[in-house]
Amino acid sequence: MSDRAVFVVRSGALTTVQDRGRPGHAHLGVPRSGALDAPAAALVNRLVSNEPDAAVLETTLSGCALRPRSDMTVAVGGAPCRVTVDGRPAAWGAPVRVRAGTLLDIGPAVSGVRTYVALAGGVIVEPVLGSRSTDLLSGLGPAPLTDGAVLPVGRERVLHARVDVAPQPAPPAELVLRVTLGPRDDWFTPDALRAFTSRTFQVSSASNRIGLRTEGPALERARSGELASEGMVMGAVQVPPAGRPVVFLADHPTTGGYPVIGVVRAGDLAAAAQAVPGTPVRFVAVRRR
Repeated sequence: MSDRAVFVVRSGALTTVQDRGRPGHAHLGVPRSGALDAPAAALVNRLVSNEPDAAVLETTLSGCALRPRSDMTVAVGGAPCRVTVDGRPAAWGAPVRVRAGTLLDIGPAVSGVRTYVALAGGVIVEPVLGSRSTDLLSGLGPAPLTDGAVLPVGRERVLHARVDVAPQPAPPAELVLRVTLGPRDDWFTPDALRAFTSRTFQVSSASNRIGLRTEGPALERARSGELASEGMVMGAVQVPPAGRPVVFLADHPTTGGYPVIGVVRAGDLAAAAQAVPGTPVRFVAVRRR
């Protein structure tokens, strides 16, 4: 095996390979997938001079630890965390040169949920439908990392960004999601629609890459029965029978039968990826375009 690889010493609670996803396959029942915090993943790729579609690692809450088999440049971003190389502090949000055989430890998130690790050259696993992303719903792509796994890494480009620290948005203290009502807002009572756009919800600990689940007021339906399954998009806010909204994220199902009360603007979904359980959530209605 090539020495352009990293050995996984500690895989963490959930670390997956992610790139920009596999759009265009919903008709096959395949979600888009890809990095939940796309701007953070794009930034760490730029910091190590990777191509925009290079695959990175997405860690969840507890980080991970890697031992490279050759010298390589890495960058860590997204949720802030402590980064060390053989126990010595290293930069977060900037390119770091890591020597072969040393231990790169990405610690637990200090705030936020998902930390991104770019390895110069990108993670080179077998693509499926044009993407190297792990899809937790369909099972496509590589399995989540396990201790002892070896990940091949591509050839490193010569030039790297020269920065002290790259500015990145802080994880949200309050998650404000702009939402366009519909297409099934008529399935809810006027009181439910007012509660949806005026009351405060909280991020549930049951949230994952499939959807951000909420706790808070139950939204009452104006209609009984169920819909026939219909297409779902990323950002769709589906309301199951219990009445608590669920915001669909990258690994969401491509069809569903619960009514969609609205759709969150795409630009707000990166913040949703970093909202820890208990974070207040407000849905703000915007006009249909």
